[in-house]
Amino acid sequence: MNIAQDIREILGSNEAFAGKADRLSEDDSLFDLGLDSFGSVQLMLALEERFNIEFPDELLNRKSFSTIRAIREAVSTLIQQEAA
Repeated sequence: MNIAQDIREILGSNEAFAGKADRLSEDDSLFDLGLDSFGSVQLMLALEERFNIEFPDELLNRKSFSTIRAIREAVSTLIQQEAA
């Protein structure tokens, strides 16, 4: 499972990142590049569906969705918690 690539694929369905999600570095600020609050909710829902996870309230913040790296780390942690 390549979590970062899956995140890029999901981001590619967002209008702000269409056609350029594959060129994003893990540390590019997604909010500076056009992700808004509605887009972050859509992203969260798509991630929950793709990885069969649920974001807890403490991760529902701008920092958790600010970069691909932050999202990947949150998703990886949640996957491990689900498996335990």
